[in-house]
Amino acid sequence: MRFRLHPSFSDKHSFLLNIEEHFLKSDASIHKARNEIKIIDGFVVKAFKIPHIINKFAYAYLRDSKAKKSYLNALKIAQFTPKPLGYIEFFSFGLLEKSYFISEKFDYNFTIREPLEDTNFTDRESILKALAQFTYDLHQEGILHKDYSPGNILIKKTSIGYDFKIVDINRMKFITLTRKKRLSNFTKLFAEDEDLKTIVYAYATLANFPQEEAYQESLLPSQKHRKALLKKWAKKR
Repeated sequence: MRFRLHPSFSDKHSFLLNIEEHFLKSDASIHKARNEIKIIDGFVVKAFKIPHIINKFAYAYLRDSKAKKSYLNALKIAQFTPKPLGYIEFFSFGLLEKSYFISEKFDYNFTIREPLEDTNFTDRESILKALAQFTYDLHQEGILHKDYSPGNILIKKTSIGYDFKIVDINRMKFITLTRKKRLSNFTKLFAEDEDLKTIVYAYATLANFPQEEAYQESLLPSQKHRKALLKKWAKKR
């Protein structure tokens, strides 16, 4: 095995080393698809799908696994994501088999999906504008989340506003963002046109972009993505 434990969680060494056993015993699954996520002892544990044979070799010798990437990225963007406990990788015959990423549980109230889907959601416009501010703050730090989708944006209501965190952070880039890349980051939100306008207008004000031009630049890729997803969902029915 290979692992890394965050220094502030030195008392969780045994918990990390025995994560497979804890994971198998737990029935507190909150997401199960390609990967599975469970809440165990107040921590979020993400078990990554066992990779195919080529990636088993690649993750062992050529590049970082998704679990390790998640941990390293969490260290880089500490203010924007739940605090990482660590990651652990298990190998068989020198090839990667299973890997886990563990982080603190963020007690959020909702994801951005809820206000985007519910037109009667309380304080909806303020939340969408707060999303614009959060996204701008990410971009100013050179952070590009490559799966910036509704379920990956967690929100907690506080006494002074809203606290945002991002998850599913193994796919990220750290670059100087052009205007095009900044605006294209809203593509996967699955936002209706008017909601996208609210978000992008607020973002454009912060970034000193012409509001309507920025909105038009973001509109077409957003519409294409939304139509593609709807078509995909329709085929599954």
